[in-house]
Amino acid sequence: MTSTNGGNTTYLPIIEPLFAAPIGNHFFVESRAALVEVFFPNGNGYGHTHSIGLTYLQGAYLASPHITVVGGSFLIPFGTYNERLSPVWINNLQDGPLISSLGTMSTGTGLGGMMRGSAISRRKYSIDYAAYFSALSQNEQFNARRSSGGRVNLYLPESRLEIGFSYNRLLQGTQENFYGTHVWWQPKNTALRLRSEFARGGHAQGYWIEADYRLQRFGGPDSWIGRIEPVFRMQQTFRLDTSASDGLPLVNTQRADFGLNYNLPHNTRILTSYSRQFSSTGNTNIWETGIVYRFLFPAWKGK
Repeated sequence: MTSTNGGNTTYLPIIEPLFAAPIGNHFFVESRAALVEVFFPNGNGYGHTHSIGLTYLQGAYLASPHITVVGGSFLIPFGTYNERLSPVWINNLQDGPLISSLGTMSTGTGLGGMMRGSAISRRKYSIDYAAYFSALSQNEQFNARRSSGGRVNLYLPESRLEIGFSYNRLLQGTQENFYGTHVWWQPKNTALRLRSEFARGGHAQGYWIEADYRLQRFGGPDSWIGRIEPVFRMQQTFRLDTSASDGLPLVNTQRADFGLNYNLPHNTRILTSYSRQFSSTGNTNIWETGIVYRFLFPAWKGK
C-alpha cells in the first residue's frame, strides 16, 4: 500500500495471514495476524518501523443451530466494519472509516467470551445476534479493555436489506456507552452495493455511507470493463466535547473518498483512491494506491 497525505508518501507492505481449522463437527479455531512494515518520510529521507502481532485468536463451539459459543481473543461485534470489512482483501478502500474506533474500545478486540447465532430464520426474514463480555488485559498480544455489549441484525432476503443495532459499554475507568446502527442494501439483479453506519460515543459521533458498483453488465464480470469497480464514500465526525480518548479527529471533520478498483484474475485487486478531507485545522488531499493478492491453501490433508 502507499498513502500520500499532504505531499508526504508512506509505503506500507503488509502480510495478513488467517488460519481457520474445524476440529470435528462442533469446534472451530480461527486466528488472524498482521505483519506490517512502514517506510515514512522523516526530513532526512525515510524512516522505518515494523510490527508483528495477532489480530485475534478464538475458539468456537457450535452448541446448537441457534447458539455458537466463542472464547479467547475475538473481534468486538459493533457495527459492521470491525468484523466484516477490516481484512485488507475485503475492504474497498485502503483506509477504514473515521468512526471505526467508536464502540470497539480502541483495541478492536475483546478477551473473554461471546455468544452468537441465528435467533430466528424464516423465508421472509431472519434475525441474528451477538453478545460478549471482555476482561481487562494489558498483554502485548491480547490487549483488551473491560467491556460488554452486542449487536442484533434483521435481514430481509427478498429485498436484500439488512438493518442492525449495536450497543457496547466500557466497564473500566470512566464508564461510557456506545450506540450504533447500520443499513446495508444490495438491490436485486444489480452489482450495486450500498453500506452505511452511524455510531455515537460519550465524546464524539459520526457516520459513513459507501456505494460501489462493478461494471459487470458490460460483458460480464470477467470482461476487461466488467472488472472495474468505482467506489464512493462520504463520512463525517462531530465532537461532543474536547476529550481525545476515542481515536476520532479532534475537530469536526468531513471527508469524501473516491475510489477506482480493478479486479484481476486469481483474487488480485488494484486499489486506487483520492480523498479530500475538510476541517477547521486545514483541508488535506489524500492519494492512496495498493495491490492486494489473496490466496488460499489447505493447512493439512483432508479425509
